[in-house]
Amino acid sequence: MVVPHHATGARQARHRLADELTAVVSPTLLADLVAVLAELVGNAVRHADPLPGGVIRVAWRLRDTPTGPRVQLRVTDGGAPAGPRIRAADPDAIDGRGLHIVSGLSSRWGVDRDGLGQSVWAEFEPAGSPRPDLVVA
Repeated sequence: MVVPHHATGARQARHRLADELTAVVSPTLLADLVAVLAELVGNAVRHADPLPGGVIRVAWRLRDTPTGPRVQLRVTDGGAPAGPRIRAADPDAIDGRGLHIVSGLSSRWGVDRDGLGQSVWAEFEPAGSPRPDLVVA
């Protein structure tokens, strides 16, 4: 889906994700997916340029596996000079924890870059799967 490069884009993406996946994933997994998607879209709005047309592209893919659903979220924007990275946040800071949340809730996350921008993605493995490290391509 395509959402505006604006705070309302995160709300639109969260609602659509919840509408589409409520019946197919557990409530706990859905809550994690919604939280991570909100962080990724929010980061794209705050820190990256929009795609042409002033938008961000949001996608998710659900695959059934014998041990449960595997989900990948992907947010594509126009990119940012520094790119996404986990940073230290002062305990009193009001921001700087978004990618800590993404890292803590997802099985792994990473960044893909091409000539048009960047895609930040997060994967959620079925419960009990090994957790690989961060991948940046």
